[in-house]
Amino acid sequence: MRLALEIARRGYGATSPNPLVGAVLVKDGKIIGRGWHRRAGLPHAEIEALRDAQRRGHSARGVTLYVTLEPCCTHGCTPPCTDAIISAGIKKVVVGATDPNPKHAGKGFKILQRAGIATLGLRRHVGALKSGDLSPHSKLADECERLNEAFNHWIVHRTPFVTVKAAMTLDGKIATAGGSSKWITGEQSRAHGMKLRQGSDAILVGINTILADDPSLTARKQVADGRWQMGKPLRRIVLDSRARTPLDAKVVSDKFAALTTIVVGKQAPKKRLAALTKKVNVLTAPAKKSAIDLRWLLKKLDANNVTSLLVEGGGEVNASFLLGGFAQRVVFFYAPKILGGRDARKAVAGEGVKSLSKAIQLRDVEWRKLGEDLLMTARVD
Repeated sequence: MRLALEIARRGYGATSPNPLVGAVLVKDGKIIGRGWHRRAGLPHAEIEALRDAQRRGHSARGVTLYVTLEPCCTHGCTPPCTDAIISAGIKKVVVGATDPNPKHAGKGFKILQRAGIATLGLRRHVGALKSGDLSPHSKLADECERLNEAFNHWIVHRTPFVTVKAAMTLDGKIATAGGSSKWITGEQSRAHGMKLRQGSDAILVGINTILADDPSLTARKQVADGRWQMGKPLRRIVLDSRARTPLDAKVVSDKFAALTTIVVGKQAPKKRLAALTKKVNVLTAPAKKSAIDLRWLLKKLDANNVTSLLVEGGGEVNASFLLGGFAQRVVFFYAPKILGGRDARKAVAGEGVKSLSKAIQLRDVEWRKLGEDLLMTARVD
C-alpha cells in the first residue's frame, strides 16, 4: 500500500477533477503490476496496473490488488473498475480509503464481495467490523485519505478545498508599509510555493496584489538542471469589486488571459467592465456592499470543476477567507526576519476576532524547515 501511495502521487496536479489513485498487483509475495491515474479522462489506476501485469507476461487471476481508493463502480469517462477487477479473476482487494462520495461510498466493496472477492479496508474489515473499529493500519489509512483531501472535500461539500498561503516575517508581516515584499522567504520556500500552485486548480488574489506586484500567477517547476519551466496552466481569479485591474496587467495581457476571471461588484464602472470583458472572463457578484460574496463565488467555482483553490491574497483577502469560515487549510512560511512597524502589512488583517474564544483554531499542525525558513501547515477547524 505504501508503494501504491508513492506511485499515486505521480499524478499530482494532473488528475483533477478526479482523485489521485495508485494500485499494485501482488502474486506469491511478488509485485507483478503497478499503475496510477495519470490524468483525468485516462484509465484509472487499477486498469493501468492490470495492463502493466499483462505487458510483463503475468495473469492477474488469483492475485491480490492493493489500491489507495475504493474502486469505482459507475460509468463515467471510463467503465467501472469493479467490472475489470471481476473479469480479471482477482481474488482479494485491499483498499486504503472508502470513496468519499455519499452516493457511491461502499458500493464498490459490495459489488466485489458479491462476486466472491475478499475485500478489506485498512481502517476496518469491510462487512466484518463496525464502522469506527480501527485496524493496526489506521495511520496508513489516514495517509490514503489525506492524499485526496481536496477531492474529498469537494465531492462532499460541492465547494473547492481552500488553502490560504502566505509568506511572512516572524512578526507576521508580508510587506513593509510601502509595499516592499520581495523576497521575504528563501528559494526553498518559493519552490514549495510553486509546488502548491502545481497541485491546485485555481489561484486567487485581490486587486491590491495586482496593483502592487503585477504577478503572473503561473505555476512553474524546476527541472533536473536547476532551470525553471512552465508547469500546468492555472485558472486565475482576481477579486476586484470596482474593476480596477489594469488592461496591461500580466493576468489580462499574457498568453493565459483566457484562464483569468475578474470578479467584480455591481458598482463596477460599465466602461471598465466592457474593456476587461474583451480580454478576460468577468463575473459580476451579487450585491453585498463593497465585498465579494465568497460563498457565491465558491459555488460558481464548483460549477466549473475547481476542486482546489489556492488563496495568495494580501491581509484583507486572507482574512475574508479565514475569518469568514471559507478556508480548510493554511500554509504559512516564516522567514527569520522581523519587520515591525504599525503600518507594515499583515498576513491576516480584517477586523479580527473580539475575544480569544473566537480565535481560529488550527489542528493537525505540522512544522518543517525549508532552508532558514519554517513552514507550518495545518487544518482549519
